[in-house]
Amino acid sequence: MTADGTEAVEMRTALLRLRRASGLPVAFGGLVESGGRQIRIREMTGTATAALRALAVSSGNGLGGKAIALSRPCAVTDYSSSRHISHEYDMAVETEGLRSVLAVPVVVRRRVRGVVYGALRAAQPLGDRTLGLAVAAARDVEQALVVRDEARTLLTAAREPAGDCGAWERVREAHGALRALAPRIGDPALRAELLTVCERLASAPERVTAPVAPLAPREIDVLTWVASGATNAGVGERLGLRPETVKAYLRSAMRKLDAHTRWEAVSTARRTGLLP
Repeated sequence: MTADGTEAVEMRTALLRLRRASGLPVAFGGLVESGGRQIRIREMTGTATAALRALAVSSGNGLGGKAIALSRPCAVTDYSSSRHISHEYDMAVETEGLRSVLAVPVVVRRRVRGVVYGALRAAQPLGDRTLGLAVAAARDVEQALVVRDEARTLLTAAREPAGDCGAWERVREAHGALRALAPRIGDPALRAELLTVCERLASAPERVTAPVAPLAPREIDVLTWVASGATNAGVGERLGLRPETVKAYLRSAMRKLDAHTRWEAVSTARRTGLLP
């Protein structure tokens, strides 16, 4: 799998956050390329040279390769003299002037998808706090990749034709899941694509469009999950809202749709193309 530009944004953001939180002078990382056994370092912050740029790290080689092979964080206090790693990348590390280095794998569904590195230019222990912050940065990348993978899967499912009732129920499920995922997507282009697909799903050609007041995005989100049978508390849990806030959005949607019950609101929203 080759890392695309939007995935690189997640890595870059995590590295910047790691440096700010830990005070590490250097952080760098990359995502898996070449069939899942190699990463290429694409993102760097705090580096003084280009020695690490585009460096390909294979499983088992060097500190990062060890982290890939073991699927766990690894660290050395003095990279060039460490007996616990192989030394294929010493020239690049020495050119950059790095001594103490840590490497944390980015693991998604038991598969290593990348490595986050942090480094000092002095040979001194990095400490548990620094390692913990690096692990947290890797987890941020992991979560972003999981959300992106789910979004792509749902987009593919949503684009498939729905010719029977069962297929249409799957479309409704995809619509709800996509709308719930959208706020968690950091990449504006992918978030916009998700919402565009949601609109396309809701506006099937056979629907009868009636003049209704436009609903706010959150009102549609709430109605989407109400349509799936979720309680106000359940809707709030899925959307990260308090139950009182869910009630307020639902009341507002019902008023705009001239509906007296939540199910009447769902029915009207479906009939007018606001929900699939």
